[in-house]
Amino acid sequence: MYWITEDAHVVCNHKLGKVQNRPSQDLVTIARRRVLVATDPEHCTIGGCPNLGPGIQPCLTTLQVQRGYSDWIRIDGRPLCLDTLAGFTNGTPPGAVLYVVDQPGQTWVCQP
Repeated sequence: MYWITEDAHVVCNHKLGKVQNRPSQDLVTIARRRVLVATDPEHCTIGGCPNLGPGIQPCLTTLQVQRGYSDWIRIDGRPLCLDTLAGFTNGTPPGAVLYVVDQPGQTWVCQP
């Protein structure tokens, strides 16, 4: 499980909707890129989701993380985000469309 950085490619299940990462800490970096911690992936803007149509809302925002926070590693008291990260978007149908990590933004540091 890799740590994810601000360069991570996080997408909705429709694959073209890209999450705009918002790192909130400056204490820990990998190759000068900030790592994400708990709540960074939540309530972020999603751009480019192709899920459009009458009565269909595209994925526009990430909701609460369902999995992917480290149980062991914390930065300033907040769990680290791992590449197993996943949570629901606000797209339709509600509670069915996930956002997931496509690429972690780095491939050097992982949690055993």
